[in-house]
Order: sequence, then structure tokens, then C-alpha cells
Amino acid sequence: MTPPGTGTTPLDLLGVGIGPFNLSLAALADGVPGLRAAFLDERPAFRWHPGLLIEGATLQVPFLADLVSLVDPTSRWSFLNHVRESDRLFPFYFAEKFHIDRREYDAYCRWASERLPSCRFGHRVDSVRWDGERAAFAVDFTRTTETPTGNRAGTTGSGTATRPGNGRLYARHLALGVGTAPYVPEPLRGLAGDPAVPVLHSADYLDHRDRLLAAGHVTVVGAGQSGAEVLLDLLRARPPGREGLTWLARTPAFAPMEYSKIGLEQFTPDYTRYFHGLPEATRDRLLPAQWQLYKGVSGETLGEIHDELYRRTLGGGWPDVSLTPGVTVRAATRTARGRVELALEHGQQESRGQLTTDAVVLATGYRERSPATLLAPLDKYLARDGAGRPLVDGDQRLVLDGAVTGGVFVQNAERHTHGVGTPDLGLAAWRSAVILNALTGRDAYRLPARTAFTTFGLPGRDPALTSTVGGRP
Repeated sequence: MTPPGTGTTPLDLLGVGIGPFNLSLAALADGVPGLRAAFLDERPAFRWHPGLLIEGATLQVPFLADLVSLVDPTSRWSFLNHVRESDRLFPFYFAEKFHIDRREYDAYCRWASERLPSCRFGHRVDSVRWDGERAAFAVDFTRTTETPTGNRAGTTGSGTATRPGNGRLYARHLALGVGTAPYVPEPLRGLAGDPAVPVLHSADYLDHRDRLLAAGHVTVVGAGQSGAEVLLDLLRARPPGREGLTWLARTPAFAPMEYSKIGLEQFTPDYTRYFHGLPEATRDRLLPAQWQLYKGVSGETLGEIHDELYRRTLGGGWPDVSLTPGVTVRAATRTARGRVELALEHGQQESRGQLTTDAVVLATGYRERSPATLLAPLDKYLARDGAGRPLVDGDQRLVLDGAVTGGVFVQNAERHTHGVGTPDLGLAAWRSAVILNALTGRDAYRLPARTAFTTFGLPGRDPALTSTVGGRP
């Protein structure tokens, strides 16, 4: 079967990568009549942070932050419809779970990805270039796995299987959702690549959990939600009095994430538009100061850690657990006995020290994967800001030279232009609808004019009313 976009008529939209954000775009695109779309991902199937699907760990956003509901709650791709189709709607109703388990969110996304006809796994996008004669992007890809006819990885099709090989698609518009990659701080990169030393990123935690539980002493680095969840899981599994755990953080405190109702309005479209309209220097100054909006720990998780520690004092004594904020890891070396020695610096004390441990879990977050290599043939068309970063307009579109009439939309690669809400699941459906409205030139989805009680900026001077940054409308 010839895939759409390989003939004379280009696709309307080709998505590169199928994480939650492009999966949201695929789900909402499925509801736009006549829109021809395909989404490619090199993985054999959808998986969402499998190394952190810890038993009992929940999403930090309500279940309404699914692929579609905050734009189209009637969509068949909603989380509630997923629960209904699995005959669990009444149990879910009685469970009263506003924040669902991460494992359930992963299962929901896999459910959608296996049923959406536009999603194709086992397809690696190799290069993208603009074809002026076709007025479309030429996208070269490699099929990395054999899949049945149809687009659902891991299901049985009715036709001839597509075999590994190369191909090309044409599309008028692109949506880049290439996601993020685990970040390992420079002082620890040498040891993180050594299989003999248990220094690993929290993204791989569950794969190494048994090894970590067998270690005499484990150090967790990073004060975000992942670090807290790893520490809590290890703490619960280790015997009282022999916990052997240290939690280190650069932040001045193990701080709760902002979760007040008014505070959360900084994750609304209103704030996103406001932030986008600020001067570049102001945006760059604001982002580091807003770390507690997205890098803190849920108050509930911090409470569970404290409760577990307190229970371990009931028999007298203190648990063998050290929680130390304000610390930077300056260097890491492997000792002759196969342990890890960390060189530490305390910023407020202006002091230095050493910590010897048997294993290190780096809950040091993620960084956006750069699309620079993929987009190299388009580089000459890209507009950039003062720091050399691509400009992104209010419709999530890279600002390109007028010679390129198609749009390249980005998802979770625009924090420098759109702010702290960029990686937040709660804005996924809204952003997808913005993209679909922009590429169709109409209101494929009706979006609210106002989403927050807070007014960001002075009345009459709200730069959120501007929908472009030095580029096409």
C-alpha cells in the first residue's frame, strides 16, 4: 500500500516524533474533516518515561490534561473514553482520582497511538528539505521495523507488511515533536558511561532498581519530582536503620512546586501569550527565576517522604538518610574499590567536602533534543533571536524566510519564546488546536478568548494580542 504523501498530492501535515504532544496533535487532527496527516516515530511503539513508571507515582496534572479534553471533551480520544472502552468507568468514578497514576497515563497514550490511523512507528525521519516546485517539504525516512499494512505497530493488519527500507514523503506543513533527552551534568558524564559503576539517570531507574536496592549506599542527585519519587521508592524498600540514602540538590531547599489555583494560571494560554510578547532579555531573565513552577516537588510527595522518615524514628534513633540542599557536585571519580567519590561544594557555606557512595541516581532532568541536524537544509531560511535560537511565532511556527510557504510547527522546543508552560501536559491540547487552526486557516477548534482570572500586563498594553514575532501572521 502506498502511504499518503508519496504521490503527487502532498500531505497537509507530517509530524516528526510521537510523544504526548504530537500524539495530541494526531488525535485532534483526526477530527478535522479532509485533513491528510501522518506522524512518524522511529520507536517500535509508544512508551512514556518507562523507567519512571514507579508503582503509585501519579501525574502532576489532573486527568483532564489528556490529549484532547481541554479543547474537545467530546472527542473519542479522551481519557474518559479510554476508561469507558476498557469497562472501568464506574470503578474510576468511585476511585475519585483526579490525578491518575503515571502507568495509567502511559497505557492511555498507547491505547490512542495504536488506534489512530495517522500514527506510524518504526519510521525514522532522516532529513527535511523544502521543495519549491512542489511547494512542500520533502521528508526522507527509513523504515526500521517490519509492520503490517495499516499504521498500528504491534497489531495484525490485513495486507502486505511494510519491510525495512527507505522512503520519501511530501507535506505542506511539519510538526516537530522530537521530545527531550536525559541530561547528565558534565562532572558525571564519564562515570555515567561506565557499565562497571552504577551511575545512571533516573530515566533508567526501574531497569536498575534491583541493583540499587542491593547497594550499600545510594545517592540521589536532583531536587525535582523524579528525584523525590526515586528517593521515596528506595526508602520504602530498604530496612529501617540501614537505609543508606543521601539526597543532594543544588536548589536552596527541597521546595514544593507551585500548586495554588491562582499560581497555576501561569500555565494558561493567557500567560503563554503574555510571555511570548515580552522582550527577549526579559524572557531570559524570567525563566530561571520561575524554577519552582515546574522543577519543584509536589507537596504530597514531600509529605510522604517526611511521613516515612518519621515512622522510622518511632523505635528511637534516626534513619540513615541525609537530605542536603544547596550542594553542587563538582567532580566524580571511581575509587579502587569500585565505589563513587563525589566532590561537593556548598554554595551558602562556601565550603567543600567529599561523599563516597556505592551508586548514584541522577534526577537531573531533561533537555530539548535539538532539531538542528534534521533541519540543516532549512537553516538558511530560519530567523533567529539574539542568542542564535530559532524564533517561534504565536502560532507555534518557526519564523522562516518568505521563500518557504509551508509551516514548521514545534512542540516542546520553544521554552525561550513561550515560557514555563512549554513542557506542561495541560497545554498540549490547546497548543495542538492552535497549530491546526493556523495550518487550516480557520477555526478547526474554537478556543476561548480568556483562560485566566489574572491579567498579565497592564490593560491596553497586553502584548499577548500580538500573534507573530517578526514573521508571517
